[in-house]
Amino acid sequence: MDWPILSLLIGFPLVGGLLLMVLPSNEDRLIKISTLWISSVNLLLGAWMWWRFDTSNPGLQFVERMPWIPNTPIEYSVGVDGISLFFILLACVLTPICVLASWNSIKEKWKSFGVAFLLLEASMIGTFSVQDSILFYLFFEAVLIPMFMIIGIWGGKNRVYAAYKFFLYTLIGSVLMLIAIIVMWQVAGTTDIQKLQNFEFDENLQIWLWLGFFASFAVKTPMWPVHTWLPDAHVQAPTAGSVILAGVLLKMGGYGFIRFSLPMLPEASEFFTPLIYALSAIAVVYGSFCALAQDDFKKLVAYSSVAHMGFVTIGLFGGNTEAVTGAVYQMISHGVVSAALFLCVGAIYDRRHTRQINEIDSLGKVMPRYARYLVFFSLASIGLPGTSGFIGEFLVLIGVWKSSPLFAILIASGMVLGAVYMLYLVQRVVFKTANNAELANRRPITDLSLREIAYFVPLIWVTLWMGIFPSTFSKPVEQSIASEQIIAKQITAEQITAPEQITAPEQITAPEQITAPPAPSLQLTTTE
Repeated sequence: MDWPILSLLIGFPLVGGLLLMVLPSNEDRLIKISTLWISSVNLLLGAWMWWRFDTSNPGLQFVERMPWIPNTPIEYSVGVDGISLFFILLACVLTPICVLASWNSIKEKWKSFGVAFLLLEASMIGTFSVQDSILFYLFFEAVLIPMFMIIGIWGGKNRVYAAYKFFLYTLIGSVLMLIAIIVMWQVAGTTDIQKLQNFEFDENLQIWLWLGFFASFAVKTPMWPVHTWLPDAHVQAPTAGSVILAGVLLKMGGYGFIRFSLPMLPEASEFFTPLIYALSAIAVVYGSFCALAQDDFKKLVAYSSVAHMGFVTIGLFGGNTEAVTGAVYQMISHGVVSAALFLCVGAIYDRRHTRQINEIDSLGKVMPRYARYLVFFSLASIGLPGTSGFIGEFLVLIGVWKSSPLFAILIASGMVLGAVYMLYLVQRVVFKTANNAELANRRPITDLSLREIAYFVPLIWVTLWMGIFPSTFSKPVEQSIASEQIIAKQITAEQITAPEQITAPEQITAPEQITAPPAPSLQLTTTE
């Protein structure tokens, strides 16, 4: 293409956010329409980029490069491949849906809300498209600011606590990632992600660099035991905040593993694979049991995200194409299905003003259209064949079985538990029917409106499309995985041990014994 599509995707929401700031604060309808229009145009730009994307080309496409900071290798560099393409599209699809979902539920400060969401969209697209490590860090951290505002201003009763917990957890981990990025810059002499992937770092240094990245990506994913911020953030966030948090933000951790940890630090990734396997298996089983124990509809869906992201992390380190492709596919599928489930939570909360499952029943009788959508996305969440959830989990299971049948069985048990808690939820809120006297004493509630149907139907089509025609999405992903060498070295079942059995190899020295990288060449002088 002869025009900068990626710069437009990043810049258009930024410019749109600035334009919203000049609109009168009391013109809520104008602000809502403007926000929806800006995000919809960005969706059309994303769809055009997908249309022009060459699926037979495994490398970067739509590349743009220009110098940024003088006297440094840092440059404005963007590009997409078969992996980042679908995460960008996910952000473009979910942003206008979030605007529609917030149309009546957000009662005040709509201009600030619209600006925050447009800035969030630009930051998410930037994270998945930049090809410079410093720029990646800037966009990766820029996401925190609008999300902090969305939770802290428009959230629930304990929104301030949840917002600060979300911010601090992710910020602390990201600081360690920044240190790792700076060290890699000084050792390799470049911040270009493609060049860093081809640079061979010393094995001793790889261990500490890997831990620096792991601190950030594990929190963002989130992996057990650094997942505790997620249920609080989901429960307190408004519906749109939960949708974008589960649909896109959680995928940044997995995307970071793909871009940095696996290709740049292969020996360290191989060494820590048993630890990843153990933590992921715990997340799948633990998250499923926690979801089963919940009485809060929204918290149940939040803990199910912990379990599903456990499939992602164990697949990324599976050591073969099936596992890694399945992990990426699972991230895309989870982004669609979990977003739809949080929209289901928001729709019933707007009507019943409660999320307690024992206070919600008879939906199959009083809201039959809503009940059909809830049942559909619940079945997609548990991986019903023909839906997107089945493809990702199936590929991950195949890949993990090749390296460790034991862990494949453990995560398969999570699939069984997932069916238990989702079907139990459906049974309680849809098919459990109150008696006629109880129904007569309740305030009547309406079924889904046309506005709500307008954002549920596209998600249904995407879920079915991914489940019936998986090659549309898996082919570009597989080619990029093969070309970028992001698959960790194949390991056997005997090499997978419990975390307490993992011992550091003799060649790994203590941090104080590792020689510091050469200092930057920039010389500072003082003036008297």
